[in-house]
Amino acid sequence: MTGVPRDPVVLAFDSAGLGCSVVVASGETVLGAEFDAAMHGQAEKLLPMVDSVMHRAGLPASALDIIAVTVGPGSFTGIRIGLAAARGIAHATGAPVIGVTGFEAVAAGLAGSSLGAGFILIALESRREDLYVQLFDHLRVALGPPAATMPAALNERLNGIIGAAPLLVAGDAAQRAARSLSQRPDTMVADSAPDAAGVLRVALCRWPLRAQGAKPMPLYLRPPDVSFSKRDRRVGR
Repeated sequence: MTGVPRDPVVLAFDSAGLGCSVVVASGETVLGAEFDAAMHGQAEKLLPMVDSVMHRAGLPASALDIIAVTVGPGSFTGIRIGLAAARGIAHATGAPVIGVTGFEAVAAGLAGSSLGAGFILIALESRREDLYVQLFDHLRVALGPPAATMPAALNERLNGIIGAAPLLVAGDAAQRAARSLSQRPDTMVADSAPDAAGVLRVALCRWPLRAQGAKPMPLYLRPPDVSFSKRDRRVGR
């Protein structure tokens, strides 16, 4: 025995965004991956995709060391499905669950991008008029909590934090955010959605510092859409 630790086997998936993706890897070596761009149907697709990539990798579920999942923001249904699947697989295998935000997943996917002393704005789709945003520095360290904001307020918000510094806009709503920032100098756009590959990168960085027993919690940046019947409104429910 050499005593050299092996790379952890990671199952990472995202079902909170506009699509659904799954990756299984040994360290950074991807053994199987699958992506579905459909905006709906994660409940039916996620677990079959997990089965498919595990079969492709030739691994039993017992080989998993880490389960990594996006916790939001995004579709309420997609977030719940992803967390429920992660907890179920973790219960069956004993592997810990690491929660990753969509912002972190996109930032991790920009590892090859460089802005010098610039900043990174991650903009994610809310499927409404507003945007989900979070600002990072050039080292991909978050400069504040994520928020939901209207596109028209985005430029003023950034001016108060970073002035006219160079900015890279990324995420699945990058193009929509960039239209509101057209007057800013030195602004670049990288249209990149959260996906399982980004979730994998974050999980591998976080694994050595993991907190045992910590449970990932969903990240919701606005209340769920709820419709009440006429009878419910009459009785004040």
